[in-house]
Amino acid sequence: MAKATFEELLEAGVHFGHLKRKWNPNMAPYIFSEQKGIHIIDLYKTIVKLDEASNAMKQIAKSGKKILFVATKKQAKGIVTEMAKEVNMPYVTERWSGGMMTNFATVRKAIRKMGQIDKMETDGTFATLSKRERLHVSRQRAKMERNLGSIADMSRLPAALFVIDVMKEHIAVAEAKKLGIPVFAMVDTNSDPRVADFPIPSNDDASKSISKVLQYVTGAISEGLNERQLEKDKRASEKKKEAPQEKESAEEK
Repeated sequence: MAKATFEELLEAGVHFGHLKRKWNPNMAPYIFSEQKGIHIIDLYKTIVKLDEASNAMKQIAKSGKKILFVATKKQAKGIVTEMAKEVNMPYVTERWSGGMMTNFATVRKAIRKMGQIDKMETDGTFATLSKRERLHVSRQRAKMERNLGSIADMSRLPAALFVIDVMKEHIAVAEAKKLGIPVFAMVDTNSDPRVADFPIPSNDDASKSISKVLQYVTGAISEGLNERQLEKDKRASEKKKEAPQEKESAEEK
């Protein structure tokens, strides 16, 4: 698994924190210094934490479970959408609807409703509706898709949450904590790292920094998925080899 380097993180501006007056004292262990009133994050500690988080996320992906990415801030939306899609993980980038996880049964009903509307469009039922009814149903479908994002493909709660900016996504983090779902997060100098099980001290405002951290995280997930597939292929191959031997033994009897 590729390990982040100091130079790469430095070039991406991962070390830039917030103004000193905005800091959270709990971030003190991860702050290297202060320059012109701005806190500078200790990138060596970022590397350690990023490595820990990446290893844990790799194992989750290898086990076949899902990690839900949450990032509704403007500079992170596009990056998260693209990178989460690449590793086939669910994401929420528009708005976190309260109860999205703690009231997952209701969310599942909305997902089923979306499926019913889609079925109406394919089986011809949609065409039998009046123009006004079709417009109403289409708007209803679009609204649900906006609110649910790619979690429409989730059949169960995620095994973990990856959050960019724990302050902005505090509702999602609170729901995860309530359900005992581990939280992985990019945590800036104005945030409390204690709310995350795997905090990654880093600049969570600049798109370049977000992209760099996600590059390593999704790379680890991809490795986990590949290893899972290799193990499945190996088991299938072994099973295939065993089948003729079992057949021969049966014929001998």
